[in-house]
Amino acid sequence: MTDMNALIPHLIDGAPYGAKSPRTQGVTNPATGEITRHVAMATADDVDLAVKAAQKAFIGWSETPPSRRAQVLFALRDGMMKRRDEIARTISLEHGKTHDDALGEVARALEVVEFACGIPHLLKGDFSRHVARDLDASSERQPLGVVAGITPFNFPAMVPLWMIPMALACGNSFILKPSERDPSSANLIHELLENAGLPPGVFNVVHGDKEAVDAILDHPGISAISFVGSTPIAHYIYSRGCNNGKRVQALGGAKNHMVIMPDADLDQAADALMGAGFGSAGERCMAISVAVPVGRGTADRLVEKLVPRVQALKIGPSTDKDAEMGPLITKAHRDKVADLIAKGAAEGAKLVVDGRGYSLQGYEGGFWMGGTLMDHVTPQMTVYREEIFGPVLSVVRADHYDQAVAMINAHPYGNGTAIFTRDGDAARDFARRIEVGMVGVNVPIPVPVGYHSFGGWKQSIFGAHGIYGPEAIHFYTRLKTISARWPTGIRAGAEFTFPSNG
Repeated sequence: MTDMNALIPHLIDGAPYGAKSPRTQGVTNPATGEITRHVAMATADDVDLAVKAAQKAFIGWSETPPSRRAQVLFALRDGMMKRRDEIARTISLEHGKTHDDALGEVARALEVVEFACGIPHLLKGDFSRHVARDLDASSERQPLGVVAGITPFNFPAMVPLWMIPMALACGNSFILKPSERDPSSANLIHELLENAGLPPGVFNVVHGDKEAVDAILDHPGISAISFVGSTPIAHYIYSRGCNNGKRVQALGGAKNHMVIMPDADLDQAADALMGAGFGSAGERCMAISVAVPVGRGTADRLVEKLVPRVQALKIGPSTDKDAEMGPLITKAHRDKVADLIAKGAAEGAKLVVDGRGYSLQGYEGGFWMGGTLMDHVTPQMTVYREEIFGPVLSVVRADHYDQAVAMINAHPYGNGTAIFTRDGDAARDFARRIEVGMVGVNVPIPVPVGYHSFGGWKQSIFGAHGIYGPEAIHFYTRLKTISARWPTGIRAGAEFTFPSNG
């Protein structure tokens, strides 16, 4: 039985902190609606304590050879492999996603850990001999110092592990502020890193809400911040962080389209839309929430194939091995999604399958919603303009291919998109012309593998760098270039002209 009085603490300088925190918040099991534990909510003083611990630890960690840092990350990988079922259960208990979906989250996190294990090679600098008379030039990348991550509820293990391994591999110390809705995964990551041999203070966890976030944004001891969440908050994080002189990457919301061409395999496309639209109850920034069939015949046939699939969705708790979709994260979020569905119907969308009012016997207190399919959605409707972040798939019909491309390019979000077709010319043209950061060709959720980088365009990202992969090396380090000349061959006398390569 879960101890209702158990408090999820901050983890600062390798030790639990905040057992007597004046502010706490309940952590809910979305499948039952029951509060299972409480989490400490950080103050600015708590954040300051974490920063001081991270600053102290940075001195030794930044001087640790990259090969030794890699050994810690190899050990982290081993620990994650051995405990992946436990990590997945921790995710599911507080988020609500199915166990298999949570295992997939762990697998994608492992990709980034594995990439970071190659840090000795990734941090190699450049060297040029004899760029001028007796002059050599070299460059190297050095860590920033204390960096922070502010992460969302929908991937409580994967998104932190998109940041942490790369930041630590580059020699930084790290402070994580996870979502207060599902905080236990962050503490489990801390335990895994501790077991892997990471020195105390190099990685710290502070739980909390806006008070903790603002303290991170304002603290002069934090050099960089990585964020994943909604676009309004991403803009806030980016603006306030940059105004305080920090390096910031802030990944925001999405409205991801899938174009279905007349020549596509419609069974394959319908199956892809089901997984991409309703997996994890649609609570993914890379979820496909808009299907764009090209041509009336394509649209009619696609909707005909989707209806029975949506109606047959197997919805249940993570303990149900047959469940394809779990509950939404909170009652408030479920109600928000329901309100958007109602608004879509009121604005003229055809509500083909209505998931509102879904209830599961034995779990009546959970935050459940069935799959929803809306047809004849138009770009003027609220359900098209806004990110719903729920199990809602909108069908927006396009008369021709160019109309589909123009529609996607006109949308303010540009995170991910996909095209399903057998036509190589159409696929190549789509990948070139579309104004979106991540593109799938017959791939519904084009999340890049760990050795590429993740990042959208337009209002889906603020900042110059994508997350993880090669982009992360540049985000978590700064460039230093050294020009060196030794006494041999140096001419006597001062030179007053601007130096040149002569």
